[in-house]
Amino acid sequence: MTHFRYGKPSIPALIGVLLLTFTGRTVGAVPSVPVLGSWTYAFAEFGTIKYPEGFDHYDFVNPQAPKGGTLRLSNPDRRTSFDKYNPFTLPQNAPSGVEQFVFETLADPSPDEPTTMYGLLARQMLVAPDYSAITFRINPLARFNNGDPVTAGDVRHSFEMAISPAAVPIYASEFADVRSVTVIDSSTVRFDLKAPSRDQIYKIGTQLYVFSPKWGAGPEGRPRPLEQIVHELPIASGPYRIARGTGQMLDLVRDPHYWARDLNVRRGWYNFDHLIYHYYADVSVRFEGFKAGDFDLLEEYSAQRFVRDYVGRRFRDGEIVRKFLPIGLTFFYEGFLLNTRRPQFADFRVRSALNYAFDWAWSAKQGYDVYRRYDGLFQNSEFAATGLPDAAELALLEPYRKELPPATFGVPEPNPISDTPAQMRANLLHARGLLAQAGWTLHPDGVLRNAKGEPFEMEALEDYLEFEPIYGRWAENLKKLGIRIRTRLVDFAVYDKRLDAFDYDVTLMNYGYLLFPSPSDLRDYFSSGAARRPGSSNFAGAANPAIDHILAAMDAARSLQDIIDDSRALDRVFIAEHYAVPYQYRPQTMIAYWNRFGIPAVLPKYYTVELGLWPQFMVPWPICTWWDKSLAP
Repeated sequence: MTHFRYGKPSIPALIGVLLLTFTGRTVGAVPSVPVLGSWTYAFAEFGTIKYPEGFDHYDFVNPQAPKGGTLRLSNPDRRTSFDKYNPFTLPQNAPSGVEQFVFETLADPSPDEPTTMYGLLARQMLVAPDYSAITFRINPLARFNNGDPVTAGDVRHSFEMAISPAAVPIYASEFADVRSVTVIDSSTVRFDLKAPSRDQIYKIGTQLYVFSPKWGAGPEGRPRPLEQIVHELPIASGPYRIARGTGQMLDLVRDPHYWARDLNVRRGWYNFDHLIYHYYADVSVRFEGFKAGDFDLLEEYSAQRFVRDYVGRRFRDGEIVRKFLPIGLTFFYEGFLLNTRRPQFADFRVRSALNYAFDWAWSAKQGYDVYRRYDGLFQNSEFAATGLPDAAELALLEPYRKELPPATFGVPEPNPISDTPAQMRANLLHARGLLAQAGWTLHPDGVLRNAKGEPFEMEALEDYLEFEPIYGRWAENLKKLGIRIRTRLVDFAVYDKRLDAFDYDVTLMNYGYLLFPSPSDLRDYFSSGAARRPGSSNFAGAANPAIDHILAAMDAARSLQDIIDDSRALDRVFIAEHYAVPYQYRPQTMIAYWNRFGIPAVLPKYYTVELGLWPQFMVPWPICTWWDKSLAP
């Protein structure tokens, strides 16, 4: 898969906070509970459904927004070029925006609710009372961009391609609980599950991209294997089509015949005639291009650049607007993931020692002391472990007490403090003790060695120059322990291939945001199966029976409280095992844009700025709902 790594997360408000009005629900609407065993317009994994049947539009859009104009964008992630149009295969890089704007799913994940979906390609859905199956009725209006109607057979074809060996492995993981797909008639398709799962039902609706079997078909019209579809323009149902692309530029043109333009879940969306992406290899050049007006919208991740460089006449006169947006999402995780497939990281005490050698206080000062550091996986949420484990958590953990670090069963260990030189020295002494317990000894030559005399060495794999000072500071402290760390800077294409092959010792990874803990997502991040599967997102190589057990329990959860208990137990294991050296998160989003856009009055609860983040695609609010204000009457 293409791993959506981001640079330094953005920062909390330095000057002020943009105050936005949030509406709790559509006026006059009464939240409803999903009805199981009968046809319905929406499904909520847990809780109630906010928008009533027949609602006119989402709260966060302007349904009268004019259509037209162009929104110019830059590469929103670490990809600096692209060499194919197929986003579903592993080799090479597809361009940003294609998945979300060219393809569509059966249902639309609500940006106002964590796990509620409303019909999109499917006008109705029927969930079995025991959550063992879901059936979809395709909207008779749904059309691909070649004019063909979307059928149940197309849905099954897309599913089969998604789980095929040629596809990005994340899809096979996401849909691992699907037992069979049955085409009942041309407009009805049923997914039967191996075991009841609310999460799997939600994933089928919101993460299965549907495309035509004619996409890349051979000369006789027969579908070709997915891996052979590379440069052919997608035949899909989304609001945009690929107009042209060069490897450094992508032009997406709005389909004037887009089938869902008047659908309630799409009214007020996709107002620009063109979305044009320009790719930059250097972030500094990218920023200069933004100031010069080469593109219109930018989400900033560097506190230093935001404070020092977002100044001048254009900012002062309001030509370029700089704002802070509140985040309604939970910060999932960003940290220096330690590849436990490597022998030097096999002992959790070694991994803990590396955290004690990390000077967080110094790192925070480089970001003007405005970042916050992660404690565990589910920062600032009800899913985070706190205090001693309760009875429900212990029920999950006790069977594995002998295999888990003792700290798993106590209060989660806080991160070391390095505010003063004395504290940093104490941290390094503690780290030396942990390394000695794990069998590593500092030799007279100043090198830390194991019982076989092998030196402790590690390579940090990076594709982003701005992180080198952070690694450099860490290297200074590690050298005092006898550990040598070197940074290998590569371009993104090489970086991505090495991630897929797990060919690294340590790398800084941002898992993005979290709407709701999903067992299928978490399996791809932390399960034993994913640890053995090249191309998965288990970058730490976690292969822990306790984690596998917790994820299985989460998959069978029957209530929100079950999910909370399971998540807290998982958090305890992750923290105690020290699979990563925690890094930082951003309490707010920084955004800058040229002042030429109309903006809806309401912000969705869950959103991003430039890219819908995998695996739970959140709406990139500006791209999807802003408009060219020069077109307003």
